[in-house]
Amino acid sequence: MQWTASFTGRVEFAPSFAPRPGISHVLFDFDGTLSLIRQGWPDVMVPMFVELLPPLPGETEAQRRQLAFEDIMRLNGKQTIYQMIQLAERIRQRGGQPKDPLWYKHEYLRRLDRHIHHRIEGLRRGTIQPDDLLVYGARAMLENLVGRGLKLYLASGTDEVYVKQEAEALDIARYFGPHIYGAVDNYQTYSKKLVIERILRENRISGQALLAFGDGYVEIQNTKEVGGLAVAVASDEAHNGSGQFDEWKRQRLLGVGADVVIPDYRDGEVLLQCIFGE
Repeated sequence: MQWTASFTGRVEFAPSFAPRPGISHVLFDFDGTLSLIRQGWPDVMVPMFVELLPPLPGETEAQRRQLAFEDIMRLNGKQTIYQMIQLAERIRQRGGQPKDPLWYKHEYLRRLDRHIHHRIEGLRRGTIQPDDLLVYGARAMLENLVGRGLKLYLASGTDEVYVKQEAEALDIARYFGPHIYGAVDNYQTYSKKLVIERILRENRISGQALLAFGDGYVEIQNTKEVGGLAVAVASDEAHNGSGQFDEWKRQRLLGVGADVVIPDYRDGEVLLQCIFGE
């Protein structure tokens, strides 16, 4: 396709892609799209689900693990509480007595903190550089977008308090100013869909002026629903900088309407030239 000629790395344009010179506002997901602080989170959540799910007669642990993985990834991009609501429902279906989903969420966060604590501490002490825990090329992309005068927003399914702390630790909070949003315990009051609606309403723009980057289906789907342009970041989180697609993400995000798929931001400038029709 003509759009791919100047790219040095992998890229995939869907038939839906067309330049959007009128884009003025940009929405980013956080984990996996920009931040790698929580890389490996499924390795914490899946075993927790397997541990808590009552086994069915004749069911193997591998089968329970596959069920847990599918439930978790199907809801990836939504607030963490939705995965815990699903866990509680599965426990109930299997004859168990589930705890409140909020209890499961807090237990997951406790376990996750053990998994990522060394990264947070490394950033704090300076033994880990912020860019080491950003998706490859992300900072240059953010700088480019800000340099073009675009207004940036960050919306995550992770709790807002952690998103703000981690964005500060990665030295990217400054690109978004007050526009950093994340999950809250009163989960009905927040969603990426609500953030998008707010962006359009407060700035009096149509969805045609919105560009979104994400590695979860929610932000891609919600962006497409309002007529925005959606870039799927099928990041290979465990091998940052490999330039390879995470194939599961790629297929999932194309399936919900992504206009472009990239593995990281190594070709950020070329991508923006395509998007703005330069």
